[in-house]
Amino acid sequence: MGLLRGSAAGDDVPIMGETTGQRQTGYARKMTPFAQLHDLPRQLQRPAVRDLAWALLSPPLLSAPPCPQRHPLAGSLWARQPQHLEQWLRGLDDDDQPLREWLAKLGSRRLGHYYERLWQFALGQAPGVELLAANLAIRDGGHTLGELDVLLRDGDGVHHLELAIKLYLGPPGAGHAPDAWLGPGCHDRLGSKLAHLAGHQLPMSKGAHSREALARLGVEQVQAHMWLGGYLFYPWPGHAEPPEGADPGHLRGRWLRRQDWVMAEGEHWQPLQRHAWLAPARVEANECWPVEQFAAWLQVLERQAPAQLLVRLEQQADGAWQEVERVFLVADSWPFLPEE
Repeated sequence: MGLLRGSAAGDDVPIMGETTGQRQTGYARKMTPFAQLHDLPRQLQRPAVRDLAWALLSPPLLSAPPCPQRHPLAGSLWARQPQHLEQWLRGLDDDDQPLREWLAKLGSRRLGHYYERLWQFALGQAPGVELLAANLAIRDGGHTLGELDVLLRDGDGVHHLELAIKLYLGPPGAGHAPDAWLGPGCHDRLGSKLAHLAGHQLPMSKGAHSREALARLGVEQVQAHMWLGGYLFYPWPGHAEPPEGADPGHLRGRWLRRQDWVMAEGEHWQPLQRHAWLAPARVEANECWPVEQFAAWLQVLERQAPAQLLVRLEQQADGAWQEVERVFLVADSWPFLPEE
């Protein structure tokens, strides 16, 4: 199958067309303040710590979205001294008990909730950041209108942040329209998510009912921003243009239909469970599937099975296997779209 340039495999990809010296200033610092740490998640061993590092360090899907975007840690001291963030993450990799205990309180198994919980853990400990509220419910009497994912205060003021993790597939021939990019289950589109963020989620903190909730926290003025992380998957064979506003360094993979699946001799592939879709996979030597096990798994996979996220693994010097490529394997009849 071969490795994609600009994939999650840690290739050197220009971030927003800037030099290293420019990345720490102005708008770029607010978007990618930790560009020099992009390979750190692969150097960590504990799965939850890798996911935490990935959430904090990976680039956004879009560098020019239709609504305001800001890195949640842009106003932290870590953004000015990334080496201290690296030290904190490596310390957690030595002893991840605080993170495990924090995540154990999460009742939901949904990937988006896990992603938010990782961010809340970091924002609660980031120097220069005060986490005022998380999942702040906005109510009209007994009716819940929605919630604000994160409310924080830093040196730039008070911020309402909406956090989202998304994986979208671009059909062959897809142009730049965000609506062409589909979730693996075809239940959502990039365009629809952006419209919901711009039209509902971000404006919520400006409404009258939110003002009451914010006042109880001693907040008057608030700036609303989103942060959209994830991966974009490109068709194989075929071609799709990146969606409008895509970050040049966005993480990417490929997708293909069952009828197009070909595996080169000696390649090691295995599926990832949904909870492991964030950071590049690390699989210990005794957990790596032999080629025969993957072939047997594929043999019994139903032809109309939901999209399966597969990773190609290569063994490292320490004996563990690291992800070098990720692919969504979909049914031959994908996408499953309702008839117009």
